Amino acid sequence: MTDRSADPTTDLGTDLAAVAAGLDAEDPLAGYRDRFLPADGVVAYLDGNSLGRPLRATAERMERFVRADWGTRLIRGWDEGWVDRPRSLGDRIGAAALGAAPGQVVVADSTTVLLYKLARAAVDHQAAAGRREIVVDTDNFPTDRYVLEGIAAERGAVLRWITTDPASGVTPEQVAAAVGPDTALVLLSHVAYRSGFLADAPAITRTAHDAGALVLWDLSHSVGSVPVRLDAWGADLAVGCGYKYLNGGPGAPAFGYLAARHTTTLRQPITGWFGHRAPFAMGPGHEPAPDVRALLSGTPPVLASVPLECGVELLEQAGIDAVRAKSVRLTGFALDLADTLLAPHGVTVASPRDPDRRGGHVTLRREDLAQVNARLWERGVIPDFRAPDGIRIGLAPLSTSFAEVLAGMTALAEEVAR
Repeated sequence: MTDRSADPTTDLGTDLAAVAAGLDAEDPLAGYRDRFLPADGVVAYLDGNSLGRPLRATAERMERFVRADWGTRLIRGWDEGWVDRPRSLGDRIGAAALGAAPGQVVVADSTTVLLYKLARAAVDHQAAAGRREIVVDTDNFPTDRYVLEGIAAERGAVLRWITTDPASGVTPEQVAAAVGPDTALVLLSHVAYRSGFLADAPAITRTAHDAGALVLWDLSHSVGSVPVRLDAWGADLAVGCGYKYLNGGPGAPAFGYLAARHTTTLRQPITGWFGHRAPFAMGPGHEPAPDVRALLSGTPPVLASVPLECGVELLEQAGIDAVRAKSVRLTGFALDLADTLLAPHGVTVASPRDPDRRGGHVTLRREDLAQVNARLWERGVIPDFRAPDGIRIGLAPLSTSFAEVLAGMTALAEEVAR
């Protein structure tokens, strides 16, 4: 069972429904569930760490934006706020979720594109000092690894791999052993996409800086679920997506963080017109903006940012610390249910038991879980599968109830007992 001295959940008795009902009755965030659109036929949605559910306000705001903001203001909308939207919405994400002071976050592009921009800028800057190594771990999300492989090929850099146990994640000690005088950049995920392992970001950032390296944090599985303190960590760069816990919808714009101290020294490689010092001057030659706007390239995705804005507003109202407190209880409850209902059928836990090292999802393992996951989807229970043998239970605190977790885990127990 989980360690309740660090992760206090209610002791499980024989009446699991009563336990779940009690936890929901005590949940200060329970009322937020009504802010989301219902999903017909879905018994339990356990994949909020991949795609958040849509808010009722999102459908209303999108219609209003199309009919009023876009439909009546037309091109005048650019002068009435659209131009500043990447930075203004970025500042709100920075304040609500990232621990970032204003002027360091923009909303633009996809996670992959922003990751490329930031990583290339860091590698190019560090090359002037003769640093050619990029540190990354073997279990990082595929796009992170693929982007770095491409940058290494472009710039003649060398990838230095940290071999990671998917159930534990990257430690400061591993980073210390990997960095040195040739290290240009360390790129890691704050919460591991496979296991949910929560890295010790402050310690890792200090370790990299002591070696003279820059650090780029992928916050895709953190933002909106786990408090992030980029400024306090002394982070250099960060990136993350808007469609998981921020509920921005499929393919929502990403965000990029560039610490203020780097805005005039790091230069991203895709020099489009919106990152120009004066984009509407239409002048010859690219002059980068003197602030975080330099991360922008093309016309910002204004329409696509409307759902993301709704999600950020909800997070502002709830508060990231309250969200994290519920996340710990949700994942602790899921682990207790796994021990009670699933362990007798050979299902093992591949996520940290310590809540201080656990993000917002729990991964369970058995060799046949791909087939089990498919059957669960047919029953209206929606977790997701990650090869080779893991089901992730992704619990979004603002939209997930304890009763929903119990319903999903009970269905999973029935399927693994077949």
